[in-house]
Amino acid sequence: MSETEKVLLIERQGPIAIVTLNRPDKRNALNEKLWGELKATFENFEPDVRCVVLAGAGKHFCAGLDLSEHRHREAFESIFMSRFAHATLDAIQYGGRPVVTAMQGAVIGGGLEVATATHVRVADPTTFYQLPEGRRGFYVGGGASVRVAKIIGSGRMVEMMLTGRMLDAAAGERLGLSHYLVEPGKTLEKAIELANAIAKNARIPNYLIVQAIPRIEDMSASDGLWTESVAQAVSMTSEDARAGIDAFFGKRKIEF
Repeated sequence: MSETEKVLLIERQGPIAIVTLNRPDKRNALNEKLWGELKATFENFEPDVRCVVLAGAGKHFCAGLDLSEHRHREAFESIFMSRFAHATLDAIQYGGRPVVTAMQGAVIGGGLEVATATHVRVADPTTFYQLPEGRRGFYVGGGASVRVAKIIGSGRMVEMMLTGRMLDAAAGERLGLSHYLVEPGKTLEKAIELANAIAKNARIPNYLIVQAIPRIEDMSASDGLWTESVAQAVSMTSEDARAGIDAFFGKRKIEF
């Protein structure tokens, strides 16, 4: 199968894996095959992958669902596909490896749901965000009610869905949809730079950061504080932590 026929491309650069949505002629719209390959990929990385970069081929990151597959679905099929999308994005968010997203152009609907399941997001001035589902007669189904609403607030999400408003890159950065705003065409370069830096962290804290913090957000304050204490104990008593503390007092650099 040629690269133009593959809906998902995977490349290794040392400790990082670069995963690229590869339907540029469809603005990387999410069809069933792409959903399935995303899930399988994020569930089956090699043990030595320390960080992942997620990108989109062409001028757009992802313009949402491939609606051609949804025109004649029954309710049960639609629920099944929504839950499959939830499982896929859980594999991205809770897979145990930090994921850095390089965004450009359209980050719309399902594309925004994918992006907000990742941990660090890089945009450029061409990036724009939209939740047009409400204007097209249906509701989001890939987790935006939870992930997008937590980032920008439920009131802003309601407004975006009711009006179909498009947010530009600067507005998206202000609201937290991106963490970095870089020069045009530089998002992948910046994402790889960040991923390489993150990959140099010890494995245990990286794992705990991406696993614990979003779950603590859903807990009561007292449960969250208890979970924090357990996470700290697990990490602080590791060999990596001991080595890191020794390096700090010895004024030495350390490689985990």
